[in-house]
Amino acid sequence: MNYDDFQHILFEKRDPHTLWLTFNRPDVLNAANVRLHSEMVAVWPTIERDPDVHVVVVTGAGRAFSAGGDLQMVEDAYQDFDEIVRILDEARDLVYHMVNFSKPVVSAINGAAVGAGLVVALLADVSIAAESARLADGHVRMGVAAGDHSAIIWPLLCGMAKAKYYLMTADFISGKEAERIGLVSLCVPDKELLERAAAVAHQLATGPRHAIRFTKRALNQWLLQAGPIFDHSLALEMMSFFSQDLMAGVEGLRQKQNPRFPSSE
Repeated sequence: MNYDDFQHILFEKRDPHTLWLTFNRPDVLNAANVRLHSEMVAVWPTIERDPDVHVVVVTGAGRAFSAGGDLQMVEDAYQDFDEIVRILDEARDLVYHMVNFSKPVVSAINGAAVGAGLVVALLADVSIAAESARLADGHVRMGVAAGDHSAIIWPLLCGMAKAKYYLMTADFISGKEAERIGLVSLCVPDKELLERAAAVAHQLATGPRHAIRFTKRALNQWLLQAGPIFDHSLALEMMSFFSQDLMAGVEGLRQKQNPRFPSSE
């Protein structure tokens, strides 16, 4: 793929050697439908091949970073083995593509960051949240195990106690609280978010390129060591797509009310 192939991601190159990447489905808070989910996966090897890009900044258009997965995509996958395997492969590739991506990534987290959007937000090397940002791993709220990125990085970022609490309850976390517990690198006032992200990107883009990349590569070995844990969590998440709890969770999200999960009755 090249940049022209992407439908729901905008690209803007800025000096020095910085690519701004914007999720662009603002009418649905940049929720990841099938196409955007696939583009989130494909974008990293695409940028990797661009020698003019040394640093990436990623954010969302409008009021949100990305408000999770499109519910129709989830509903369509219910008990469909082939579609579940496809989603598993994409979810796995998204994480490993970001972990193995050689260039520094800065996330500017505006508004809601849930699901696949949260994967990108937290696997960025420097994550900057606006004070009004709201982060949540919503898997349990939807009746599925917390797979995706959470098992590979949350315990490293904020410790096991906080990871278990937020992943098992699916509670939202404010930008300020996310910074306090170490889930994100920084939290700034909303109006300063993009300016701060640009400043960090400039510092990285004008710094010693190889030293920064090699530091990232070394630190990401911690994540790669957790690869078997991540793969296990992802398999358990996909098993949940065969459970009636999934449809109860989807219906609860559609109706914006607490679902009644069959497994809890």
